[in-house]
Amino acid sequence: MNEVKEALRNIEQNYKLFLQQQFTFIGALQHTRENAHDLIRPVASISQVQTYLDHYCNNTTDRRILNMFLNICSDLSRLCQKLEAMHSGNNVTNGILERCKLLLSHSNDLSAIRAKYPHDVVNHLSCNEAKNHYGGVVSLIPIVLDCMKEWVTHMEKLPQRVLRNVSGGSAVSEKRARQDAPARAATSQTPPAVHPGAQTSASNKDNVAVQGSKRVWKKLNDTENDREKLKGPWKPPGRHAF
Repeated sequence: MNEVKEALRNIEQNYKLFLQQQFTFIGALQHTRENAHDLIRPVASISQVQTYLDHYCNNTTDRRILNMFLNICSDLSRLCQKLEAMHSGNNVTNGILERCKLLLSHSNDLSAIRAKYPHDVVNHLSCNEAKNHYGGVVSLIPIVLDCMKEWVTHMEKLPQRVLRNVSGGSAVSEKRARQDAPARAATSQTPPAVHPGAQTSASNKDNVAVQGSKRVWKKLNDTENDREKLKGPWKPPGRHAF
């Protein structure tokens, strides 16, 4: 899809350059139509422009701008074929491509099509030119570009739709996930369990500390008793004999 977008951007850039020279393009058509003595009928097809270029174009400027128009049409046609081969799509995308193929067909009558807002190519023509001669041919490229962009937009949505259809019941799963969220949060807040071995080790340490304290107190008591025994019972002082 990125390759398609890049190709479409390149065509758009070329079209912007062409659009800046619309008056030159109209002048080239006018000159070649005069040379062909074909001033009554409108310029209504790509093949008609090709005929003017091949047989009735007498100067380099007219040849260059007519070639530019035909090259952009050819690039759009090749991109359309590439899009068609790239993905089967659905009814909407296939319908868009069919319209592009029809518009870009060399024999298709363009006299009735008109590019609308935001395109202003028709507004740059006089009323007579727009209605009777060039309104269709100047509208061709912007209309096809819009169709190509619409195709890309629809194709980018297709994978999401397919994903939703394939996953099936994703809404139910999402609902269950929301319902289970509080339980998961409560579980995550529960303090971690202490390993039994760690509890036994801590208990042993406490027992050792208690037993040590008892031994100390017993030793102190024994020492105090020994001191009392050494002192013996109290006796009053004896009398001396004279």
